[in-house]
Amino acid sequence: MFYKTSDPPPLPHRPFKSLVVPRPIGWISTISTDGRINLAPYSFYNAVGDDPPMVMFCTNGPHKEGPLKDSRINAEETGEFVVNLASYDLREQMNESSRHVERDVDEMALAGLEAAPCNLIKAPRVKEAAANLECVYLQTVEMPSWNPEHVNSMVIGEVVGIHIRDDVITGDRVDITKIRPLARMGYLDYAVVNEVFTMKRPR
Repeated sequence: MFYKTSDPPPLPHRPFKSLVVPRPIGWISTISTDGRINLAPYSFYNAVGDDPPMVMFCTNGPHKEGPLKDSRINAEETGEFVVNLASYDLREQMNESSRHVERDVDEMALAGLEAAPCNLIKAPRVKEAAANLECVYLQTVEMPSWNPEHVNSMVIGEVVGIHIRDDVITGDRVDITKIRPLARMGYLDYAVVNEVFTMKRPR
């Protein structure tokens, strides 16, 4: 099978998101300039650097009350955001926080989660998450969109502080099998990291 992505796909759903997998979930918490907490998961998210550590998340499509999502607006206006690690034990809360609601709704409270203070920024973090990345906003990259009503953008931030729950550290390493992070697949599917293996690089 081959098809041009600009043509209608030969399958009922576009296969692209089922092939670029698994994708880590950027569970982004922000606070607006007037103090409203926002929490939303993004399936287009990843690390983009290590020295300094940087992450990005992509927003696409409009909010029901305007062309831009709250996460982007808040990150740009306040200069901060938090990435909360979405794990299997928090899968229902993560899913609940994806609900399309009005801008004045606190999705963290809606999902039954507790907002915890960060050390270096004002945006809150999800207390129940096994790890949180405190980020300062760097820039937004505007990207093409096939739908003129949808704004595609990539928000980039520098990680300035990291919270890690003590119980997920084994020896001197983070034990990812204790966290069991969620990953996004295609369609309505998710995956979870339950096991890992190690390979040494060739010299």
